[in-house]
Amino acid sequence: YWLGRQGCRIGLSVAGIRYRVAGQERLERSRATVYCVNHASNIEPPIVYMALAAVHPRLRILYKAEIHRIPVLSTVFDIAGFVPIQRRSREQSRQAIDTAARALREGNSFLVFPEGTRSRTGELLPFKKGGFVMAIRGQAAVVPLVILGSHDAMRKGSPIIRPVTISVRIGESLASTAYGLERRDALMNDTRSKMEALLAEGPIT
Repeated sequence: YWLGRQGCRIGLSVAGIRYRVAGQERLERSRATVYCVNHASNIEPPIVYMALAAVHPRLRILYKAEIHRIPVLSTVFDIAGFVPIQRRSREQSRQAIDTAARALREGNSFLVFPEGTRSRTGELLPFKKGGFVMAIRGQAAVVPLVILGSHDAMRKGSPIIRPVTISVRIGESLASTAYGLERRDALMNDTRSKMEALLAEGPIT
């Protein structure tokens, strides 16, 4: 994690990316938490990773299995306990959710992108249910987190990184245990509503 932070710090600095964070007091340092983040750019993971530094080294990531094909990155992710999910395979997805839920019950936290892919417009896409099922089964809190300005820094399909200042807003947590599996859609919709409200607040000034 220390090496990861140094790499992210250097990479963002070289690219001219700055970021501001609001709501860090809402980070759940002492309990397992699922951080749900919007996704509009490849520049977001290192920024979120740095914004959540207070919960390292208990932070893991639920990520697309395609990324696991990258040789060095796959090894690092495996060592860190990150969990790949292959959404087109129901059996593999179930196993990934089981693994992540078990890690949550052991006290680890997770970062998830519930949209499953990057938005070309910056607006929220439909959410996948996996992260919320994982949170409920792992008896974890759910914290909405949004990034503003990343779409301007690096757009989907473009290799160009533009130097901008990005805002990260961390919202209030939701208790997944208050929902249960039968109300997982309600947890997903409530999380989405909180993320939409955070996006509406605009950049941090």
